[in-house]
Amino acid sequence: MEPVSGIVEPGEEPADAAVREVLEEAGIAARATRLAWVHQMDRVTYDNGDVVDYLTLTFRCEWVSGEPHPTDGELTDVGWYAVTDLDALGMLDDDHRQRIALATASEGATRFEGGC
Repeated sequence: MEPVSGIVEPGEEPADAAVREVLEEAGIAARATRLAWVHQMDRVTYDNGDVVDYLTLTFRCEWVSGEPHPTDGELTDVGWYAVTDLDALGMLDDDHRQRIALATASEGATRFEGGC
């Protein structure tokens, strides 16, 4: 189990990408309300020698309409889960737990990691 995720398409604003991915993967219309976390993932070196650093952006989103259901073949099961039940499900890694905690915090500034 993991939260909806995806990649920003060329020319797309990141918050719009988050909303699009929620609709594409879970059939839910949502509104991005806050950027909760920005962090650099582990560096990747490809076979051709290219070295890249990817940024992960975590948004807090609000439900607008729709009921969760798999829509694009990426996910086989989609549903609503209480944040308090996530530990009992035991299927989330620490990174995803941290993303959910930051996104569900009622308030707070965006958390930035790394840099000077």
